[in-house]
Amino acid sequence: MTMHTLLIANRGEIALRIIRTARRLGLRTVAVHSDADTGAPHTRAADVAVRIGPTPAAESYLSIPALLAAAKETGADAVHPGYGFLSEQAEFARAVIGAGLTWVGPPPAAMDAMARKDTAREIARKAGVPVLESLGNVSGGWFAMQGSRTYPLLVKAAAGGGGKGMRIVRGEDELAAAIAAAGREAAAAFGDDTLVLERYVEHGRHVEVQVLADEHDTVLHLHERDCSAQRRHQKVLEEAPAPDLDPALRDALHTWAVSLAREVGYTGAGTAEFLVDTTPGTGGAWFLEMNTRLQVEHPVTEEVVRVRGERIDLVEQQLRVAAGEPLGYTQDDVAVTGHAIEARIYAEDAFGGFLPQAGTATRVRWPASTGPTTVRVEAGLEDGTVVPAAYDPMVGKIIARGPDREAARHALVDALDDTAIGGLVTNTGFVRALADSGAFRDGEVHTAWLDTHPLPAPDPGPALVAGAWAVASAAARAGGDGWRLGGPSADTWVELDDAVLRVSVARGEARRDGAPPTSCRAVGGAAGTDGLHLLELDGMTARFVVDVRPRSVEVSTRGHTFRFARPGGSRAAEADLSDGVVVAAMPGALARVEVRDGETVTAGQSLGVLEAMKMEVALVAPSDGVVRVRAAAGEQVAARQVLFVMEVADA
Repeated sequence: MTMHTLLIANRGEIALRIIRTARRLGLRTVAVHSDADTGAPHTRAADVAVRIGPTPAAESYLSIPALLAAAKETGADAVHPGYGFLSEQAEFARAVIGAGLTWVGPPPAAMDAMARKDTAREIARKAGVPVLESLGNVSGGWFAMQGSRTYPLLVKAAAGGGGKGMRIVRGEDELAAAIAAAGREAAAAFGDDTLVLERYVEHGRHVEVQVLADEHDTVLHLHERDCSAQRRHQKVLEEAPAPDLDPALRDALHTWAVSLAREVGYTGAGTAEFLVDTTPGTGGAWFLEMNTRLQVEHPVTEEVVRVRGERIDLVEQQLRVAAGEPLGYTQDDVAVTGHAIEARIYAEDAFGGFLPQAGTATRVRWPASTGPTTVRVEAGLEDGTVVPAAYDPMVGKIIARGPDREAARHALVDALDDTAIGGLVTNTGFVRALADSGAFRDGEVHTAWLDTHPLPAPDPGPALVAGAWAVASAAARAGGDGWRLGGPSADTWVELDDAVLRVSVARGEARRDGAPPTSCRAVGGAAGTDGLHLLELDGMTARFVVDVRPRSVEVSTRGHTFRFARPGGSRAAEADLSDGVVVAAMPGALARVEVRDGETVTAGQSLGVLEAMKMEVALVAPSDGVVRVRAAAGEQVAARQVLFVMEVADA
């Protein structure tokens, strides 16, 4: 290979992904970082790390002069842009080439040609690829209509992608506002407010074809991916191959993608994206756009595509093509085996408007590869990683492969069950619920499905019980509150947020605020260094990762992470019954005294009620005998204060 030192003009998980392949190929690697990413995982993984500017992307990751200066400083002779940031900017590619460096990407002319949806549409038409009819365009606020408008229609930015500058319009009264909003968003995101208007397909599938071409006139397709599971035009789950696709249409999509790549003189890895209409009795497929870079979802292709029986590495292919090497194989050498599904993990509140989140990850637990399926993790997040608000909130990807779609889907759900991210709100539970849904299983999810079928918010109840159980179990193991010296274990009160739970490790139950008890039993995975608990709650077994801290408890289960405050901590809940003495388990008020001093009582009879930690605690006679009352109703009592004493009745 002619290149020796590769600078990765990116950050996070994609930088780590590129570094891994480059190192395997014997290349020296250079990472770049802003002030926000000082010490980030990708900077530690590379051979050299260079600061390129302050936190704002415009002054660091989007600064062409800073990136070229870093390349010169480190002796880099090649640049890989990853995805996002400058990866599809022909200006950056030209600057890299102009500096005498190898650009790991397509020719700048091809990038220019496909950068805009309006010009890409005409190129596709010329290549014989069907496109949706254009209903008009808007440029600088001026609207040019072509024919009559039929609703619904889609207004979208001519430049860029990722759902920015895109609006669905269902009536004439919505059009002006949609154009204004989309134009402002497009101008802010891409510096260009030009918009395209086209027919909107209500129940479309997003199917894209991976293409790969070298400088020696070889253009191949690496089959297709389905990315229909989207939220506001942002991909959530991606899979390969596309399920339940008509074989003739599949072949057509492959042919169109290769024709398009040839038409623009493409080299390297790229993706042609298509809209497939699933409306019964309608049908049809049309070109949407071409991404002139490596895609976020490229791992699902790598997991299922085989070239002469060997797994393909798309980053390696990019590097070899950039070095001028021929691909060395033909379309007949390319085959698909099995199925793969990818879940994107974002730092966002999926049940709170999908607002991006920032913060420091505390405990991060990614799944391991197990069993006949393969689980792959691409992530730039580990314990202590700071997720800044300045960049895209994607923090990782989990990919599962199986012999068929159902095996891959089950493997992905299991992998998401094994994922726990503390200190940060993520969408892990959301994508887990989607992957586990009947709609995704049955292929009912189209590009607009999530926008009209919100997933239910998670129930915190099981996590609350698991958190309280972990607190009580830790106290029991430590020999502190919850255990009596020389006697059986006592119950433990655990206060989490506004809930107070009475936990009995010995009896295997937890009770909240007078509600029926939840049976709780540890069935494996005793809390260790990673805080994993395998618990059976009311007969249902689930995995919980619990991080118990002095002022809070974080519980992750089924991808969701719940954080509960510990305002009252935990204390022994049951009165000390040794020697017939009944004491207050915690500070509170003796609300009622239900016996008279000197009264003869029987074991289990109610003596009174203690009000503490927002709930009532029943105080009962530990044995038959004569009770002596040591506190008055309404009295404020201290923890461990003696309330009742039992005397053995005369025979």
